[in-house]
Amino acid sequence: MTLAVRYASARTLDTASVQTAPPGPGEVEIAPAYVGICGTDLHIFHGDMDARVSAPAVLGHEMSGRIVRVGEGVEDWTPGDAVTVMPLRWDDTCPACQGGHQHICQHLDFIGIDSPGAMQQRWTVSASTLIRLPDSLPLDQAALVEPTAVAVHDAGRAQVADGEKIVVVGGGPVGILIALVAQAAGAEVRVVELNAHRRSLAEELGLSTWDPAAVDVTALVGEWTADAGADVAFEVSGAAGGVDTAVDVLGVRGRLCLVAIHPRPREVNLHRFFWRELTLVGARLYDRSDFEKAVTLVADGTIPADRLITKIVPLTEAPAAFDALESGGDVMKILLDCTDDSTGASA
Repeated sequence: MTLAVRYASARTLDTASVQTAPPGPGEVEIAPAYVGICGTDLHIFHGDMDARVSAPAVLGHEMSGRIVRVGEGVEDWTPGDAVTVMPLRWDDTCPACQGGHQHICQHLDFIGIDSPGAMQQRWTVSASTLIRLPDSLPLDQAALVEPTAVAVHDAGRAQVADGEKIVVVGGGPVGILIALVAQAAGAEVRVVELNAHRRSLAEELGLSTWDPAAVDVTALVGEWTADAGADVAFEVSGAAGGVDTAVDVLGVRGRLCLVAIHPRPREVNLHRFFWRELTLVGARLYDRSDFEKAVTLVADGTIPADRLITKIVPLTEAPAAFDALESGGDVMKILLDCTDDSTGASA
């Protein structure tokens, strides 16, 4: 048995002892060390994904930990190895997989949503999902590899290039990570964010920010670009106003990369897409190369993961951590400490 955090119903989590299966052929058992709470976890918590999530469901997919046991046939991994998990299982038979896009398999199992996730003290997964972590990388920082992989994939989908002018609408964890990845690629970046704490943190990390409640963002982009408009805008806010801003700031043949999960259809100024020959691209998840690049960016300090971690709390305090993230305020990323010592439980 192992202690786990489970989604029970809308706005209700519980902690319970759950049965964990020993690793079978091709599988490994991991002792998660740290698990991040992300926006998707909050969508589940709100009950927005009940059609997909079968309660009680163990959540979590942003994680780091160490291998405890390996199953039959696992040759490249040994107990003690530091790992993170690319939480995707695909069928390799659908048209998306056959076209080389396994990460958006039409029957995708997103681990931590469609199947049990990492918010538990022991976790058995397929060895094929493992990503090796360098021993020099602290495991708390390594828990941010997964959202960094999201940002790497997003920047790739938008084809961010050296010297381009980029506007990131939404300065939450993923928005900040996108901005940092784009800046590392040589782009000039502006982050649009209402929350003062998030703007302050972004500026401490070397990013320039705008408060859309205090300034005319479109006018400022005009001044910044000599009326050319931005080359790329990332919509990471999930708000209708964020969509409008992301479209309005783009220059001729600009690219809008849609990152946020919008729970309902949004109105979009299609005339502007026609008039300026804009391009809209969706960005969902990541592939192995995105994960491997993310490990490098976090390990070499390009992504200052430690600065993005607001606090670390024991696994048993997960319900309060979800409430804190939902309430906003001075919070960026909260990690759950899943180690046995943090909870006083035995696995």
